[in-house]
Amino acid sequence: MIRVVILTFLIILLSLFSKGQGIHFSQYYNAPQLVNPANTGLMPQEDFSAGVNYREQWTSVPAPFKTLSAHGDFQLMRNRNVSNWMGVGLAFYSDKAGDGILALNKIQASLAYHVQMGDYNMLSAGITTAYIHRSIDFDRLTFDAQWDGFEFDRSKPQNEPYSRQSLSYLDFTLGINYAFFPNENFYIKAGFGLMHLNRPNESFYKSDNRLGIRPIANMEMIIKTGDNLIINPSLYYSNQKKASELVFGSLFNVALGNEMDFNNVFFAGLFYRLGDGYIPVIGTEWNRFRVMFSYDVTISPLTAANRSKGAFELGIVFKSLYGEVSKGRDSYNCPRF
Repeated sequence: MIRVVILTFLIILLSLFSKGQGIHFSQYYNAPQLVNPANTGLMPQEDFSAGVNYREQWTSVPAPFKTLSAHGDFQLMRNRNVSNWMGVGLAFYSDKAGDGILALNKIQASLAYHVQMGDYNMLSAGITTAYIHRSIDFDRLTFDAQWDGFEFDRSKPQNEPYSRQSLSYLDFTLGINYAFFPNENFYIKAGFGLMHLNRPNESFYKSDNRLGIRPIANMEMIIKTGDNLIINPSLYYSNQKKASELVFGSLFNVALGNEMDFNNVFFAGLFYRLGDGYIPVIGTEWNRFRVMFSYDVTISPLTAANRSKGAFELGIVFKSLYGEVSKGRDSYNCPRF
């Protein structure tokens, strides 16, 4: 109960200080249901999880970005011997940016079903439905029609043909996952998803500005190399219209102390975002609480403006079991300490 209270306090605290632009997290592995709805409730050794991701980007430029997400998911229709189960998840985003306070508030619900096919394979499929509200305050902005030759005069008309200052729409995502786990020392998972399937129109003007369908691919491996070391490489790729992102790297998980019901683990790792920068990460897990810190070190031409100061990110995740009935599950092989 104390752990739940602490996590709730952290979510509220981060929400109060969250302002930002762009839903974008380097620690994608700490919020897998946000990457692919088929990941919802896909937890081999736990029944539920809750967490927050907070990102502060480009603090050395005049308009830094700050982004927050809170998320949680849990399993239904499963006990220690059941190999098929359902996952249900909820997530919330809050995002604001710029002088015009361009805001995005998003709440989404995810549903997935996981089917174990034999002793070594699992197939998962999921769907996400999101409600998104965007708004902007045009009165806080200045436009070329207000320039008098020396300065911007806000008393002059903007002459902007916008038709509204807020809009709302629904957004849908589908995803699938395949997992292979031949023994307790090796696990691999590959997933593919499609965001913006309904291509919602996002425009404050009388124009057709439909979001492009966004494919997302992810892959993760968990390799136990000894009693105290697990290597956890992963990859994330996304593409939308002419923009794309590829992030890959690995975490190294080192067990501290003897084997216990709740593992004490130290994390360190390094990731690379193609054409942009390196992402060193460090963290720990204690009593099922995981806290991880990462920093994006920019190596792109943007270094001339931000002096390689990319982004600081904090990820907090808590996972646990419903009770004693869930302990001792052995129907799903996965490396563990």
